[in-house]
Amino acid sequence: MLDQDPAGADTLAIVSDDAGGADPLKLGGTLAPALLLAACGSGGTGGPAPTASTPVVVAPAAITPTQASRFLAQSTMGATRTMIDTVVSRRYEGWIDDQFALPRATSHWDWLVANGYAVAANINGEAGFDTTLWRQMIAEPDQLRQRIGMALLDMLVVGIGGVNLNWKQFATAAYVDVLLDNAFGNYRTLLDAITTNAAMGSFLTFLGNRKANAATGAQPDENYARELMQLFTLGLYQLNADGSVRTNAGVPLETYTPADVSGLARVFTGLSLATTVSSTPDRYRQPLVMNAAINETGTASFLGTSTSGGGMAAIRTALDTIFAHANLPPFVSKQLIQRLVTSNPSPAYVGRVAAVFANNGAGVRGDMKAVIKAILLDTEARSDDALASTTAGKLREPVMRLTAWARLAKIASASNAWGFGDTSSQSNRLGQSMGRSATVINFFRPAYTPPATAISNAGLVAPEFQITNEQSVVAYVNYMQALVANGTGDMKPDYSDLTAKASDSAALVDEVNLVLAAGQLGAATVSAIRAAVDSVAMTANNAATNRVGIALLLTLASPDFLTLR
Repeated sequence: MLDQDPAGADTLAIVSDDAGGADPLKLGGTLAPALLLAACGSGGTGGPAPTASTPVVVAPAAITPTQASRFLAQSTMGATRTMIDTVVSRRYEGWIDDQFALPRATSHWDWLVANGYAVAANINGEAGFDTTLWRQMIAEPDQLRQRIGMALLDMLVVGIGGVNLNWKQFATAAYVDVLLDNAFGNYRTLLDAITTNAAMGSFLTFLGNRKANAATGAQPDENYARELMQLFTLGLYQLNADGSVRTNAGVPLETYTPADVSGLARVFTGLSLATTVSSTPDRYRQPLVMNAAINETGTASFLGTSTSGGGMAAIRTALDTIFAHANLPPFVSKQLIQRLVTSNPSPAYVGRVAAVFANNGAGVRGDMKAVIKAILLDTEARSDDALASTTAGKLREPVMRLTAWARLAKIASASNAWGFGDTSSQSNRLGQSMGRSATVINFFRPAYTPPATAISNAGLVAPEFQITNEQSVVAYVNYMQALVANGTGDMKPDYSDLTAKASDSAALVDEVNLVLAAGQLGAATVSAIRAAVDSVAMTANNAATNRVGIALLLTLASPDFLTLR
């Protein structure tokens, strides 16, 4: 992972793939002996938007376990051997349909209540929030919903630390429930739900937003109006149907103006909590209501539309206008592709998914089920050709690395403690923890590219590299080493399936490669891991356990695993 420069400073290096070609999307260097021992914004043109092509779906005659595992790495919080076998049997679309049909798991809110968190001692705390998020991501069977919900949380960001309410664990849990409840619904319905959610109202400071006051000069808070357009729906610049930026004489065309923000801010006034009762968390689960006394009822103009009369009707008009905007399908589609499949989707891929977002084939716009299928079944997601591309793939989010291991290791918590806690520290944890972004930008920006690297030189983006540095890499490996060896609290790993293969390093590494790394460990990496495994004789104390631990940790630390293709 880390190469030492001559001065002794740890640096991140770009490595070559097994074929010898420079790969701008791989992190780190060759597995060093020390580590083996430690294991014990796109451009575009002006003019009319191009016509998006029909989705290209790959339907192989038979699906291999390796292909199934790669699919699950994109569509779940982590593959298991059982789930791999199910995908092979049911095929991609059948598995997706099965996931769509699963009932919603016990909501975060209901679980917190059932497990005793709604007590006075927790009124000003966060107790239970991390617990319930880890529980659902790792243990629940509705894995596609969990993965889409976390993708949406990366995009439509609320972080618990910025929710200035009491019972903030309940308020933020209710927000995550909104994302999960609507993961397979319609994006327009989702916009309604986040706009009337208390945690979002607090995080983006429009809760209790007041109309302009001529006497004092006070104006409505513009925070939500701006971020709704910039981050959640439209983006800063006008887009073609394939996500490329429209320009005029080489200058990007802006999507909206400051006047649009001000006009839209007038609409988002008056939204308030449904009740004043604060002794229980219940009001944070209820949609916000309109307080007419502070709502702007005059004319509000934005994006070529005007409303008057205020109230919820004006909000519906505003959201309808945004939802109908030409930017919405490519903007949202590209970010979902980035979260699930690849940081740098081709314009054609974006265009195909955006076309489905605009019309699911039955005249419905924003159908999330159709969009999810279009993303996961597209040729650029399913074709094995992507494995050879130097531009395809993405760096795995740190949380996804942990949950991939936890699901392979059959992690459970009999006490319901789910004790991973807040993992956002870059010095001794993952550098990321779901629902804990400090800003609405998220832990990483979708257009981030690490400066002065092969990635930036190639004109590519790599969002997750924004939280990847010497400190976070070392912290991740050290943290995972402790977890692989011992788990934490009552969450002890079950490696029985792997210890049965421990005497055969080839069989052991192959199984870890398949289930954890989607078969993407290169020959050099496999050879290095096998050598480390074989350095522990089967006659040694705890040999099987140690051999399994070595195989797992070195896989988790390898560039081949960290870069999902």
